[in-house]
Amino acid sequence: MSGNLTSLVPSAFLSDLKNKTSDSHRKLESLPISASILSPHMKISDYIHYLSLMYDVHKNTENVIFPLLSEIITDLHERKKSHLIEDDLNFLKFNKRDSNSVFDTQEITIPFALGILYVIEGSSLGGRFILKNISKIPGLDNGQGTVYFQGYGDTTSNFWKNFLGYLSEYEENHNCGNAIIEGATYAFDSIYNHFRSTEK
Repeated sequence: MSGNLTSLVPSAFLSDLKNKTSDSHRKLESLPISASILSPHMKISDYIHYLSLMYDVHKNTENVIFPLLSEIITDLHERKKSHLIEDDLNFLKFNKRDSNSVFDTQEITIPFALGILYVIEGSSLGGRFILKNISKIPGLDNGQGTVYFQGYGDTTSNFWKNFLGYLSEYEENHNCGNAIIEGATYAFDSIYNHFRSTEK
């Protein structure tokens, strides 16, 4: 992969990817559990529920998607987040006993897996926005219990741009844009179904 990844970020493919997944993205954000963590009146119980659901998403991604992309994305080890959610849940005294599968992982290709990771990595950007709300909630206003949403801290934007660089370069070299878009749409829809299936 190229050493100057951020130079690859502006591309027609990335615009196409964003546009063609926008409906699935909006559908996921319209769910009550998604909206609850942006509410100034968010309940800690809703926050725990959201973290528990996202733990499933990240654990499944790290176990299944990461191994497929280990030679494509060279900093995957720095992108693991399930342990951050575990830390937050432990702080909130919630014991996450089991992890549910979110993605049907049979015969996933590398481009399709990149599409899934596009959604997962994009959530880190959104997490920084969510952090502004949850850090005002009593019990979470001392910097504890919010490690997951802190993402990559001040380097979150750079991590995102670097990922887009990997993604763009792979798509350009393999002409697999449709498969990446299919993977991203599938990820949004699978997370939506996961959230819906566990609505309180």
